[in-house]
This record gives sequence, C-alpha cells and structure tokens, in this order.
Amino acid sequence: RACYRQPMRSPMNRESLDRWCVRGILGLVLGILVFSPLAYGAVRIQEFIVVMALTLGALSLWLVRIWLAEKPKFILPPMIWAVLVFAAYAVGRYATCAVEYTGREELLRILVYASLFFLVLNNLHRQEHTQIIGYTLFAVATTISCYAVYQFITRSDMVWNHHSGYLGRGSGTYICPNHLAGFLEVLTPLGVAYAIMGRGKPLTKILIAYSVLTMAAGIAVTQSRGSWASVTIALVAMAAYLISQRQFRWPAAIFLLVFIAGLTYVATKNNFATKRFTTVSNSGKLDLEARRDMWGGAVRMWQDHLWFGVGPGHYDLRFPVYRPASLQLKPDRAHNDYLNMLADWGIAGALIIATSLTLLGVGILKVWKSVQRGDRALGSNQSDKFAFLLGSCAGMFALMLHSVVDFNLQIPANAILAVAIMALLTSQWRFATDRYWFSTRLTGKLVATTLIFTAIVCFAWQEVRLGRELYWLRTAAAAEKNSLKQAALLEKAYAVEPNNFANALAIGEIYQLACFEGKEGYADLAASAISWYQRAVTNNPFASRNFLRWGMVLDFMEQHDEAERLFMHADALDPNGYYTSAHVGRHYVETGQYAAARPWLERSLLISGQENDNEVGKSNLKIANDRLIEAANDPFIQKLRGRMY
Repeated sequence: RACYRQPMRSPMNRESLDRWCVRGILGLVLGILVFSPLAYGAVRIQEFIVVMALTLGALSLWLVRIWLAEKPKFILPPMIWAVLVFAAYAVGRYATCAVEYTGREELLRILVYASLFFLVLNNLHRQEHTQIIGYTLFAVATTISCYAVYQFITRSDMVWNHHSGYLGRGSGTYICPNHLAGFLEVLTPLGVAYAIMGRGKPLTKILIAYSVLTMAAGIAVTQSRGSWASVTIALVAMAAYLISQRQFRWPAAIFLLVFIAGLTYVATKNNFATKRFTTVSNSGKLDLEARRDMWGGAVRMWQDHLWFGVGPGHYDLRFPVYRPASLQLKPDRAHNDYLNMLADWGIAGALIIATSLTLLGVGILKVWKSVQRGDRALGSNQSDKFAFLLGSCAGMFALMLHSVVDFNLQIPANAILAVAIMALLTSQWRFATDRYWFSTRLTGKLVATTLIFTAIVCFAWQEVRLGRELYWLRTAAAAEKNSLKQAALLEKAYAVEPNNFANALAIGEIYQLACFEGKEGYADLAASAISWYQRAVTNNPFASRNFLRWGMVLDFMEQHDEAERLFMHADALDPNGYYTSAHVGRHYVETGQYAAARPWLERSLLISGQENDNEVGKSNLKIANDRLIEAANDPFIQKLRGRMY
C-alpha cells in the first residue's frame, strides 16, 4: 500500500504548493497596488523601496512556480517583446547617461514596471484574479476619495503628516491633486462598466455604483481641469457605445442622463468649479501658460538630443539651460508625458513605447470580437470579461488624454496601475487564440530563471544600498541642523551612495556655513566645502548651484578671478534663472564692482516674480546703489569731475 500511495502524493503536493505560490504572488501584487497610492504615490525613495521589496518577493515565488512545474507554461503575445526591448534599451541608456544616480532611480522604476507586467501576465491571468484586483482597487479608490472629500470640506492640506500646499483642493493620499485624479480616472469607467455589464450580484453592483459615485466626487474635489475633461470624454464615449448595444441601452442611457445632470450641476452651481475655469492661475501653481513654457523647453531639449534623449529622468536636470525668463519654478517633469518621454528617451525610446501601445491596441481589437462572440454564444447579456475590457480601455483612454497636460505616468502608483491593467488586457489574448501559450522544458526554464534571478539580484542589491543610505539620511535629519555632526552623518550616506549629488551639495553647504561663521580653522573648512562642491559637480555637471556655492567660497577666500569663472559657468547653465543672476550680481558686489553688479541684480528682480523671495537680489542691489551714490557724492570725485568739465 505504501508503494502505491507514495507516487500519488508528489503531484498533489506540487499542485498545492503551486496554488499557494499563486496566492502569494496575488497577495504581493495587491500589496503593491494598495500601498503605492496610499504612500504618497510611492514617489519618494523610502516608499518605492517597499514596492521594490514586494516585487522581489513576487518574482521569487514565480521562480519557485517555474521549477515546480515539469513543463511550465508562459503566455507570450507580441507585446511582451516590445516590453523586453524597452527594458533592455533603458539599461543601455542608463549606462551612458550623464548623471548616474538619477538615471539609476529611473531605471529601477522601469525594471519594476516591467517585472510587474510579466508577473501579472503569466501568474494572475485567471478571471477570478482580475475580479479580485478590480474590487480591491475600487475599495482603495473609494477610501482615498473619501479622504479627498474630507480635505476639501475642511480646507485641509494635510496628507497624512505632511503639508501638500494645495489648500481647498482634495489630494487624498497624494501630494498633488492632479495625480489623485489620474488614479481615479482610470478606475471610474471600469466601475461603471462592472455596474452595468458585470455578472455580480445586485448587492455587489450597488456597492460598485456607490464606489463610482465616491470616485466621481473625488475627481470633482481635486479640481483637476485636465481630469474633468478627460474622464468626461471617456465616460461619454463609453456610454455612447453601450447605448448602441441593445442589451445595455437603457442602463447606459440612464447613466448618461445622471452623469450629464451631475456634470451640469457641478459646472453651474458650485463656485469652486467656476473658479477653476475662470482664473488664470492657482495660487502660484502651474497654469496653462507655464505648462506651455515647459513644453517648449522639452521640445528644444529633444531637438538637441534627437535620437536618444537627454537621459532617463534627466528632464529636470537639463531644463535650466532651456528655461524661459517667464518661468522660474522647478518643473520636475514636463507636465506632458509624451514630450517628457521624447526629452528623456528620444525617438528610439518613443518608437519602442509606441510599438508596444500599438500591439496592445491590436490585441484589444482581437479580444473584443472574441469576447462578444463568446458571450452571445452563452446567451448572456452580462459579462465580467467584456466589462473589464471596455472599462479598462475607457480608463486608459482617459489617462492618455490627461497625460497631455500632466505627468501621471511619472508617478509610480499611477504607472503601476496602468501597467497592471495593460498586463490584464494583454492576458485576455487567450480568449481569442491559444497560439501564444508556450510550454517549455529545461531550456526555457533556464532562460526564464536567468532573467528573473538577475532582476531579483538587482533589486536585492539596490534594496540594501538604498536602505543603508536612507538610514544615514534619517539619522542626519535628526541631528542639529547645519552642524558639523550632521555633515559627518551625511558623509556616511555619501559613502554608501557616492553618486548622489544632493548629499555632496548639502555637505559642502554645511562646511561653507561654518567657514563663513568664522569658526576655528575656517581655511580648512573652506577647503572641505570646495572639495565637496567638486564632487557634486562630478556627480551632476548640470546644476548651476554647485558652481555658485563653489564661487562664493572662493570669493570669501579672495580668489575672485577663479570665482568669476565659476559664476559665468553657472550663468551658462541657467541663463534665465533669477537665483543665478542674483548670485552673479552678489559676486560683483563682493569684489567692489558695483556698476557691473547692478544689471545682474536688476534683471534678477525683474524675472523673479512675486512668488519668489529674492532677498539676495534686493539686499545686494541696495548695497550696490548705496555705494554708487556714496562714490558720486565723494568730494574728491566731484572735484575731479569739475576739472574735467
């Protein structure tokens, strides 16, 4: 009996373990989808390393699944090759980029997105997984929307324990309200589709309908004009299509009437909606004119680096040289995902991304016909498959429209949501054909293992490295501000990450401040400050601030000729920056060249605008004017002038 029982246990154990691995992958992916929007969009590195750790865990479980199966199956539709090519292109572009630390941060995001795409596609393609992911996202979006409504009603700008700076606008658990709107606009059409077309029970549909109403309220209180327009176009288009389908005509017509009535009320009866469309600017935030300035900079940047772009994540680093005088804000991104893509990745990267989206669209068209035909054959008007397909397409369409005026896809939480939905859409190719299913033995296992294990090692190493840097940065933040002890702690962080230019600059500024305060050994402090500014320049040669600070130390040490060379280089890097002009003028004041200082300082004040506290420009212009007036009233100068005339 024992001889007959033993062979029966092994396959059952493998199947059972495989199911637990799938559940583990599902749990980890859900953890990523829930955590990232709740943690400020996972924009900061301290939140993103959590996302990376969860991805690492899911990849490890997938590796176990591959070796549990005798002949593991993979779904490999054409789009996956475009994803692999772009990941390889990102690695190559990182290896050649000018600022390694910024390029590495962007590369890690790309690799996490690619990993999640393959994880969802090959492990979570069952209909029950799609439903679980969808319902979980509805719950998260509803919760965040309630928080946004609370912020709007109470006029609070608190996001957890941080100030967002957006009084009177709901941002939920994001810092920027526009990015919350980008998250919600993807899920709102999906909720509508499930409520109208899904196979759920009446109670489930009622709960989804309430979720949709809450998400709509969340979008409304974000006061994001781009989201209002994009989600309106997407919902109207989806409703128009459903009205053309006889089985969904009346529910879709009722939804459209309710939506139009609600939209009309919000547009005509609420002051906040009227203000958002009638005011030119929003308390110093970016208006359309400022966006056009950033778009123009992105276009010129791309034209100068046509094929391969300026480098991954480099738009903000390279923007100052393209800055118009009318825009003194730090843009971070181009506020247009398509122009940002061209500026960072060039034509080569844009073509790969365009190819992947084209292949996704081709797959959707194939699946569209197959899903509709299959549901009619079953004689059912309700379909979770088609509800997900239609709702996801409408949500992604809204996100793509909104991306014309914002940078939602540069926010990890929103990019992860988009990647997960694209993977689920791609997995539906199996409803149209079986030709993209591949079973493999040892060779395929080894290839898949090599790719997955490489990603695991990469993420694990970066987890350790970034985690150690973060520990020292937090320790330094708790020390006395601008103290030499804080500098020592920052030096330990820099030892972990010797390419982080921000840490090198911060250390140099602490030594510079100690030098200017006349502390003992000020000459050594000045030398230390200069050495750290030199490292910052090596790490990031495009930051004018590195050269400005370096020049200030040389002025203090009365090495004015060398300082002037640095100030002129800083001006070449940021020719229209008020801050740079103010410090060039300050340099001339320090050297007693008051007439030369005035044009720089006056220009700095002219372009700084009211939103910038240009104290350097104001105080030094006053000094220059006072000194020139004193010189003009000097008796010797007046006597000399009289002899000349």
